[in-house]
Amino acid sequence: MPSESLRWETLQALKNSPKGKISFDPFWLERGEPLLAGCKDSPSLSPIAGVILERLSSAPLQKSLSFLGSRSGDSSPVLSEVSISSTGSVPDVSARTAAFSAAASVKNEREQTLSDKVKDESPEADVSGVSSPTSLPAISLLSPKAMEMAGCIIKVQEEHREKAKLALRVRQEMQEKLVVEVASAESEQLKRFEELMELKQRQEYQSMRDMMERETKESIGRQEKLKEEQRRRITLVNLRLREAEQQRLREAELERQRQAEGRERLRSLNSIQEEILQLNQLLEPSTQTKTDLPPASLSSYSTRGNQLCSQVSEVVRKTAEGDFPSLEDMTVAERALHEMRALIRLMQEEAAKVRENKKKEQEQEEERRKQAELLAKQEGEKKAAQLAKEKAQRKGLQNSAEDVTLKWYKDLQEVAARCAQSFEQLNSAKDGQTKKLKLELQKAATIPVSQIASNSGSQLREIFDKIDKLLSGRPVVSGGKSVSTSQHPQGLEFASYKLAEKFVKQGEEEVASHHEAAFPIAVVASGVWELHPQVGELILAHLHKKCPYAIPHYPPMKEGTPVDEYQRILGYRVDDSGVEGQDSFLKRMSGMIRLYAAIIQLKWPYSSKQGPVPHGLNHGWRWLAQMLNMEPLADVTATLLFDFLEVCGNALMNQYQSQFWKLILLLKEEYFPRIEAVTSSGQMGSVIRLKQFLETSLQRRQISPPRGQLGSGFWRS
Repeated sequence: MPSESLRWETLQALKNSPKGKISFDPFWLERGEPLLAGCKDSPSLSPIAGVILERLSSAPLQKSLSFLGSRSGDSSPVLSEVSISSTGSVPDVSARTAAFSAAASVKNEREQTLSDKVKDESPEADVSGVSSPTSLPAISLLSPKAMEMAGCIIKVQEEHREKAKLALRVRQEMQEKLVVEVASAESEQLKRFEELMELKQRQEYQSMRDMMERETKESIGRQEKLKEEQRRRITLVNLRLREAEQQRLREAELERQRQAEGRERLRSLNSIQEEILQLNQLLEPSTQTKTDLPPASLSSYSTRGNQLCSQVSEVVRKTAEGDFPSLEDMTVAERALHEMRALIRLMQEEAAKVRENKKKEQEQEEERRKQAELLAKQEGEKKAAQLAKEKAQRKGLQNSAEDVTLKWYKDLQEVAARCAQSFEQLNSAKDGQTKKLKLELQKAATIPVSQIASNSGSQLREIFDKIDKLLSGRPVVSGGKSVSTSQHPQGLEFASYKLAEKFVKQGEEEVASHHEAAFPIAVVASGVWELHPQVGELILAHLHKKCPYAIPHYPPMKEGTPVDEYQRILGYRVDDSGVEGQDSFLKRMSGMIRLYAAIIQLKWPYSSKQGPVPHGLNHGWRWLAQMLNMEPLADVTATLLFDFLEVCGNALMNQYQSQFWKLILLLKEEYFPRIEAVTSSGQMGSVIRLKQFLETSLQRRQISPPRGQLGSGFWRS
């Protein structure tokens, strides 16, 4: 039966609903839930009972009711309860009928909405839903409460269905978002993967390129090593060839030297034989007719001379076959020559003794005559000196140097001018090679002079040897380059001129600031002067030009000469800013006079030449005497006299002794008052120093050696 089956379906739906699976809860009463309210109420039709009609057919409600009434007589009470309210009034029935119709209309609308939604979800369900309403069986309504419960169940199912659809829609949206996010993440991951692959490709490409570069560098390195090895082998082969060539040249040179030495020994042997024959002629009695020797002595000398000639002739006969004389032969010939010379010397000494005895009386007589003449000459000199002194007192002191001194000064300036003119072509060269050579020569000449110091004797000797090599035309190393004066025809004159100029400049600057520096510079200059006199003349020329007081000479101002030019002649420095100050001028003059005073007393200790200093103390004595014969200059004369005597006074004292002290006494008593007379009160510093020096020296009768003088221990350092 359809109604019964529908009931069972309803019960089954209730059983399967969440409410049908409710469990007992002891706290229902505490929460106030009316669990038994539905059981106690009288049955009535639910206001939403129209929802139940969704499962019924589309026939009118009256047919359904009649159908239900005809089914059984037992159900009439139920129909009356369903169709009539608890009060049983007709208006309630009509109201309920209206409610059923309203519910039907609501049902139709919901059915249309549900059908549209169900069509989207399940087309099969939609088709069954359309075809089934006409065939659904009618149900009998038991009670309003049951109907209300059924409607609630259906409504709940609809709500759950709506919630399920909403949840499904939300889940679909979330799923779509998740898919989009996953797709985006996958896209980003794919991009990262592609970037990683590109990075790996670049790294592989870079590694391959690095490997190729390393292989290229290694290949280039191997090629360079092979080239270097080839060059080394070529160098080694060239070196061996050069050594073989040098060995051949040495052997050829040794052979030439042997031939040359042999020819030289042969010439020497011939010369010895010639000299012995000539000396033997002196021993012949026929040549000694005027000699006072006895005949027995002459005969013995002649016999020994003939024997020596025979020895040399025997050696010469051995070399007549074309061979050169050996060293033993030369020793025999030289020994014979020495013996012949000694024989001649003995004979001459013996003859000289005889002649000396004869002339002794004549010499004694001549000595007595000379003594008488000397006494007469001394008397005349005393009278001449007295007259000269009286004449000087009447006329006063000189204002200029003597004519001889001026001539000497002019000759030196002409020598310097000719030297400068001789290397004019080198000095004004335009091509770069000559200019470079000129610069190298100037450095080679001036740098060693700048390096002169009183550190050690070995250092001074190295500097002197370097300068000597340069002036001798031998190559020297300057600035890491080899240079020689023989590289240019005017190289020697240029180097000599620059060297002399540098010596004077060192006196002007270095000695002026450090007085002890005068001695190492002066000893090197003296050694160079001794071996190369032209450098010494150029040193004097530069010194006199920069310091005319070293002559001594006070140049007069000629008519028409500008003041600036006259200041330069006097030794002052004149530039665009004007004339230098007096203190700077005196300092430079003092340095140059100190250098000059050191040069005249020093000699190079390693000199191979015997004799005095090339420009010795006699020039210092002349300078001092001429200074005292000239009118003093304010501030200049006192400064220069003090500097000169402080450096050279001890050497002059040891050389001239009493004559020197006479000159010092003359300076103190007669010349010093003249210095004080021309000196103003603001220039008394140099005058006081000179006065104290003279008083101390005369009181002690001694002048101390100058500070900075080089002792014997210095040359061993």
